[in-house]
Amino acid sequence: MRRLTADDAETYRAIRLEGLQSQPDAFGSSWAEEQEKPLAAFAARLEGNAVWGGWLDGHADLAGVAGLMVPTSAKLRHIGTLWGMFVRPAARGQGLGAALVQTVIDEAATRVEELRLTVVATNPTAVRLYSRLGFQQYALDPRALKIDGRYYDEILMSRRLRSAE
Repeated sequence: MRRLTADDAETYRAIRLEGLQSQPDAFGSSWAEEQEKPLAAFAARLEGNAVWGGWLDGHADLAGVAGLMVPTSAKLRHIGTLWGMFVRPAARGQGLGAALVQTVIDEAATRVEELRLTVVATNPTAVRLYSRLGFQQYALDPRALKIDGRYYDEILMSRRLRSAE
């Protein structure tokens, strides 16, 4: 597990596009939009955001990613967002997803009071993972995503990390 840098842009782009294509309902972005972006855009994303990558022991390929976004606005920077979570199918069920989320939680705990995320309601495996790691549902956003004429609800979840300062 390590934080990705601009040098990881090509590998990050590949796993990001794989996630967008294989699970379009799990992301607010689309494969069609992101595949048009140049490699420099992915490098800039890695430089401007905290994104971690995870590998399975003995494997060279990046197996999963998760990001942390912290707003710069004084009124909003007490709440971070876990975003861009994706684990390749071959790496699922081996604890990598939980390790990625925990890494984001650990970093967020040094920077924000609360961590939030959204997860599509039709992904009970992800909901269970987040719940197991201390996230609680606080709202449901009906029809949050529209993909090929079909609507998807998103569950909004949060985890308090520390008390207000």
